[in-house]
Amino acid sequence: MTVGSAPGNQTESAAGESLPRICVPYWCAKGHETRLVFVKLPEDQIPIRWDCPKCGLVAVREQGEATMERADEEVFKSHLDYVKERRSSQDAEVVLAGALKRLRARGVLADELLGDT
Repeated sequence: MTVGSAPGNQTESAAGESLPRICVPYWCAKGHETRLVFVKLPEDQIPIRWDCPKCGLVAVREQGEATMERADEEVFKSHLDYVKERRSSQDAEVVLAGALKRLRARGVLADELLGDT
């Protein structure tokens, strides 16, 4: 991240002054470690909790301190869960068939791999 950064099509050397960063590890109750990079801020401005991207439990900055409970009542949803909310099984079949057709046409996917011989 830079101060006075330029549009994305310019090189970083022309973009401005680089700000110091800090890498902060977080651990959930299942032991998953997530490392996040923040601009170096005062300690009280760095989040003490973060949702684990692997299981959705709350991750904390002190290893072994996390609990199995979620901080809020919201149930963790994966990307697939959100897709299933927007598309029916029939929609998924149509999308999959189209994708497979395009891969086969390009010669990327052999029918033998899918057992469609």
